[in-house]
Amino acid sequence: MDRYVSAPQLARLLRVPPGSRPYYRALAHAVRGLILDGRLAVGVRVPPERHLAESLGVSRTTVTTAYDRLREQGYLESRQGSGSRTALPDPGALGADNPWLASDEDGLLPLHAAAPPATGLLGEAVEEAGRVYHRYALGTGYHPLGLTPLREAIARRYGERGLPTRPEQILVTGGAQQAVHLVMSLLAGPGDPVLVESPTYPHAIDAARLRSARLVPVGVQEDGWHLDLVGGAMRQSAARLAYVIPDFQNPTGHLMDDAGRAALVGAARRHGTTLVADEVWAEMALDPAVRATPLAAFDTDGRVISVGSASKLWWGGLRVGWIRTTAAMVRRLALLRAAVDIASAVFDQLVVACLFERIEEARAERRRTLGASLAALTEALREQLPGWAFTPPPGGGSLWVRLDTPVASAVAEAAAARGVRLAPGPWFGVDGTLERYVRLAFTQPPAVLEDAVRRLAASPAASSAASHGVSGVAFPGGSPAGFRSGYPSREPLTPTL
Repeated sequence: MDRYVSAPQLARLLRVPPGSRPYYRALAHAVRGLILDGRLAVGVRVPPERHLAESLGVSRTTVTTAYDRLREQGYLESRQGSGSRTALPDPGALGADNPWLASDEDGLLPLHAAAPPATGLLGEAVEEAGRVYHRYALGTGYHPLGLTPLREAIARRYGERGLPTRPEQILVTGGAQQAVHLVMSLLAGPGDPVLVESPTYPHAIDAARLRSARLVPVGVQEDGWHLDLVGGAMRQSAARLAYVIPDFQNPTGHLMDDAGRAALVGAARRHGTTLVADEVWAEMALDPAVRATPLAAFDTDGRVISVGSASKLWWGGLRVGWIRTTAAMVRRLALLRAAVDIASAVFDQLVVACLFERIEEARAERRRTLGASLAALTEALREQLPGWAFTPPPGGGSLWVRLDTPVASAVAEAAAARGVRLAPGPWFGVDGTLERYVRLAFTQPPAVLEDAVRRLAASPAASSAASHGVSGVAFPGGSPAGFRSGYPSREPLTPTL
């Protein structure tokens, strides 16, 4: 039977906010919402562009553009002579395979990306940077090591955190990913063993694979790091490079304590391993009393290379990161970086230098907003998916959730069909492991997270993947603070939101 919806019928269903600009985008969004909500069934023929334009009182071009957009996103399928019918995109087209290439306008709620919106301080910092920008217009505009005011601000912040640092030890990069890529390119070669945590940040795995390095995964347990396992992996693999995330580990949220940091650096010293410490989340504690000493503070021979970024605390669109290491290593990395893009944008660096002057305000803002988002997410999960097991982290931007069965990829595909983009566990592992986990970013506003959980709860795949354990509590014998030396904790930890 040929099912169709007439132009007047569809026009009555659509709820396009008055004054929406551009209208075609709002129209496409409204149609997509009808499909995802089940109010417009899949496989139904939609009215021709001309008829819908007449019913809506808009130009045919507007409707044609909206239909084209829906076809690109996989919500309409068209055949010559038979019109266009509603559809659901193939999960791969939704970004399940290549999530980082997905459009921000594909209509899916982005729980896969732990990327907060811009800080409220950004506008004032942009204005201040604009007032001094002209001072830098007389030169070439190239600052291969980074602008001096920014390097000084970064060095000063390390000092405030307990790690005396000179500006000569800082290299400004085009974001943390470029920083990791530069270090991997300089220190890892084809076949070289590179130790990585499992789970870990996916793009670090990509950077090592681009160098044809041999990945050596070592598990981060549900209660944190077991340093005997990490040291054993260093010794057995002879890894000369290890990528670690001691600060609100991505994706688990664990925070390594000072004893663990000292033990990790000690193990690296014994086995001749250089540590790349990803500190992108270091300033993102949800409790103002939680402070982490930089890993390099326990270093005595220059084997810890620290990576930081403006993306989480202030905004990813600034594309400013940095490397903290020895002055000699900064020079080597700068020479390598010159073959890539020479230097970072001057204006963005000035903006970040201004933001450093108000870093405590930014930290307070993130604690407030991310704390509210995490509370909303965990409450919604407890109410609507009570079997999903998780430990609320003490900081960072993501919740690591354990499922009862190894079906994370299937859950992510089912979620995409309901308008939610998830990050299944295998994205964060090596060789397809971690199918019992999904990562839920809580960097979106509470209302978005609550909507996302409602959609997930309506998915049979998500419900069937629920654990039979109790959700929202610490794992037995464990601590999200994370350091253990191989012995079980005697006291369970009460999670801190």
